[in-house]
Amino acid sequence: MTTSQAPDTGEAPSRDLAPQRRRRILDIVSARRGARLEDLSHALGVSMATIRRDLDELASQGVLHRVHGGAVATERPTEPHFEVKAAEAAEEKERIAARAVSLLAPDETIYLDSGSTTLAVARLLRGWDSLTVVTNSLPIAAELGGHGPKLIMIGGEFRPTSQAFVGPLSRHVLESLHVSKAFIGTYALSLEEGLSTTDASEAFTKALALERATEVIVLADSRKLGTTAFAAAGRLDQVDVLVTDAGIESHVARELQKRGIAVIKA
Repeated sequence: MTTSQAPDTGEAPSRDLAPQRRRRILDIVSARRGARLEDLSHALGVSMATIRRDLDELASQGVLHRVHGGAVATERPTEPHFEVKAAEAAEEKERIAARAVSLLAPDETIYLDSGSTTLAVARLLRGWDSLTVVTNSLPIAAELGGHGPKLIMIGGEFRPTSQAFVGPLSRHVLESLHVSKAFIGTYALSLEEGLSTTDASEAFTKALALERATEVIVLADSRKLGTTAFAAAGRLDQVDVLVTDAGIESHVARELQKRGIAVIKA
């Protein structure tokens, strides 16, 4: 029996699918510690030329190493820089942000986690003068400072990759506060492992923020669902709402709902 191979046409699939496809590639390479071009082409149903371009892009971000005929994992999966993440799935993130803002009352005290989707939320909160926003994100602070909401920065060790203040130094401020809603971003979310990210200090601060909120709302586009990363950041039983896009698989949505999590498709 012969195995058919995805045609190496050199044609590029829609750019809208590239971020999700590259995340799947990274998951495969990380799980196997390496993968061949042929295997990735068959697994994703795209041409060898497309896989080559994806691997070159991921290698330029430092999240895997390019080798002859494929790629191998780095010592530990890392994440793209904040500006790179902000450009990925931008339309989906804007829709998710708009739906998240619709869950807010004007006079609440909320936590906005670091991340590109939560930054999209912040852009919609300018002029909300009665709102109080607690955040660890430098871009969110720059977006909202002097533009409406009362702003509280939690401090900590600055992490350039995510442009956020994280780690044990954030504990004192977070433990002294309570918010009505925490809007949490995540690098990965799986039914088995919950929320996870690539950095232990980042995970520490996310986990602490979950404990300081009456309601936890996770904002994640569908390409992050069904994936895991290095550091656990929270359990699914701590999550009340997931706001995602229409790409979420129906069986994942059903399972989350069975666990008491409201799933909102933006």
